[in-house]
Amino acid sequence: MTLPSGNYTKEELSWFRSIFDQYYESIRHFAYYKTGDVDLSDDIVQETFLKLWDMRGKVNNDTVKSLLYTIAGNIIKNHYKHLKVVYSFQVAVKGDMTSNPNSADERIRMDQLNKQLQEVLASLPDGQREVFLMNRIDGLTYEEIAARLGLSVKAIEKRMSEALAAIRQKFGYKI
Repeated sequence: MTLPSGNYTKEELSWFRSIFDQYYESIRHFAYYKTGDVDLSDDIVQETFLKLWDMRGKVNNDTVKSLLYTIAGNIIKNHYKHLKVVYSFQVAVKGDMTSNPNSADERIRMDQLNKQLQEVLASLPDGQREVFLMNRIDGLTYEEIAARLGLSVKAIEKRMSEALAAIRQKFGYKI
């Protein structure tokens, strides 16, 4: 990560580097399991640390971890608010499209479904979302997930069942 140019001290740079090294992976993991999108997660982490950099000198080291999670969570919330606006606009535009409803229209519909799925995933409790993503995105079996999370296979099955039920409720079909 390249920091913006400007005036900063070696102490500030050293402080930031230590915070970055200590929390980068956990914030990235948090963002991934909130969004289900690796590229978006990387963008969120970068923006999170840039906001922290802008706040340097005003941050209490005892609360930096919670601050990072709060910043990342707010960026994620803002992202989904933006998606809702974009989605509303696309629905309005789609309603106006009366001619040539072929491949471009289908791509828009698929994009909308993907965004809806991301919103549903973001609304799931962390445990359900984590199990769903590990199974459907990472391709892990329930047994592998149970071993990684230190839970029983029955607990994984229950979380997956609840996640799928929430998704079905939103979309009205099996996923």
